[in-house]
Amino acid sequence: MTHWFHRNPLKATAPVSFSLYGVAASTGANKICNDLKATRARLLELLTDVTANAEMLKNATDAYFSLLQGFIISLDGTTQENKLRFIQNFKWTDTLQGNIPSAQQDAVFELVSMGFNVALWYTKFGSRMSGKEDITENEAKEVHRSLKTAAGIFRHLKDSYIPRLITPAEKGRDLEARVIDTYIVQCQAEAQEVTIARAIELKHNANLIAALAYETANFYQKADHTLTSLEPDYTAKWRKYLQLKQCFYMAYAYCYHGQTLLASDKCGESIRSLQEAEKFYGKAEDLCKEYRQTKGPGSTAKPSEQLFFRKLGSWIKNTLEKCQRENGFIYFQKVPPEAPQLELKANYGLVEPIPFEFPALHPQWSPEVYASFDLTKGLKDDKAKPKPEEEVKPMKEPDLKPQKDSGCLIS
Repeated sequence: MTHWFHRNPLKATAPVSFSLYGVAASTGANKICNDLKATRARLLELLTDVTANAEMLKNATDAYFSLLQGFIISLDGTTQENKLRFIQNFKWTDTLQGNIPSAQQDAVFELVSMGFNVALWYTKFGSRMSGKEDITENEAKEVHRSLKTAAGIFRHLKDSYIPRLITPAEKGRDLEARVIDTYIVQCQAEAQEVTIARAIELKHNANLIAALAYETANFYQKADHTLTSLEPDYTAKWRKYLQLKQCFYMAYAYCYHGQTLLASDKCGESIRSLQEAEKFYGKAEDLCKEYRQTKGPGSTAKPSEQLFFRKLGSWIKNTLEKCQRENGFIYFQKVPPEAPQLELKANYGLVEPIPFEFPALHPQWSPEVYASFDLTKGLKDDKAKPKPEEEVKPMKEPDLKPQKDSGCLIS
């Protein structure tokens, strides 16, 4: 469904020419520099190409990262830092802080920044795919896989490469722990939404659906809480989205828990659970309005306009009315004053990130070629370095028009 997911903008970057004239002292070294420039440009181009698919992007990322590894991995048989790691300057913006860039003369900074953008692409690709009018089962699996892939990339960057940065990330920047943790958890939560939609469509056990919805709501709550200590100027809109999704899936959890209770002839408790579902659904509706009115980075999702969202409201209302009728004719049970405590644990369908690894070193990086980069000669031309005042323009992302909402449950 179009506009179901909130998406922050891609990171923008200054051009990098890799013109290491003087230092790149062989034909092989010059070829690597030229290929780095070309593959970087191609990857950035694909990130905003609406026709790109996962295979195209993987080929482009492998091509660039396998070459960039030659600036990071130790290639001289020692444990010393790669001599090329700090030779080239890179400039990147952050998803939450507009066009104000950070600059570091560090190839690891480039690796994690570009890797971050690749992960964002997978979230946007999954969102676009879910917006198709008649999504197939295979396409739903692709959405699910894309979100788990993104979570895996974010986690790998956080665990293996961000700790290697010489200059730690500033508060609220993308590479700071709270921000990247939020992206990881959001990806997991959204992937579980696909699982829930599938479980509903196949009419799985109500208790399983309630448990999955409860786990998903907890994911969204965790993501929201992770952002509490960051500036509201750039997190308020994102947090409203996380809060509305948390309330929406709490409504789902209480709704399906109510059905489980009714099936066990606990009609009074079922009514109270459904009343709680109604309360959370009302909160989600209010938060949808607040979210639309809150300023901040990113695309504005429109969940309350989706049939998937509205169907839940009708489902809660009709099920509650049914339970109240049944209680008046058959059960005559007292409705508890307190909502039931949800102690639900899903044994199936929980999402874990797909493990990610950067590609192996490109075959062009032979020991001879690496040795031919001669740092003692110094760079003859320093134009490759972005100037401090150089403006970093935002990425031109495609403006997707909403498609007709078929109410497909694979959201």
